[in-house]
Amino acid sequence: MKRMNLLFIGLILISQTFVGTAQSQNNDAQASIKANSNVEVYYFHMTRRCLTCQAVEDVTKEALKEFYGDKVPFSGYNLDEDTGKEKGESLDISGQTLVIVSGDSKINITNEGFMYARSNPDKLKQLIKEKVDALL
Repeated sequence: MKRMNLLFIGLILISQTFVGTAQSQNNDAQASIKANSNVEVYYFHMTRRCLTCQAVEDVTKEALKEFYGDKVPFSGYNLDEDTGKEKGESLDISGQTLVIVSGDSKINITNEGFMYARSNPDKLKQLIKEKVDALL
């Protein structure tokens, strides 16, 4: 019985070693990919805007400035204008959208933006930070 316990503990330790090694190699690969990533944040809106729509843009700008300075660019586009339509089409966006883009990755946080921009802007800022950090 004692041998079985020792064998079982030994197997667990060996498997943990392999898992830890595989994870560290994966983290190294992710770090090199992230170092080469270019993260941008876009907010698409219409000409007529409500207070919440304006708050989404304002809070997003504040969060990016606060956490990243000028390292993560923000661009707002009016979908009723030609430049906004073109940019929206290039990202496959057709309505009000707050999106974080890095390469082929797009993280749409529109729902959270509208949910928290006015009622809990700090929560929206933390969400933006969490999503951008994941892409950096």
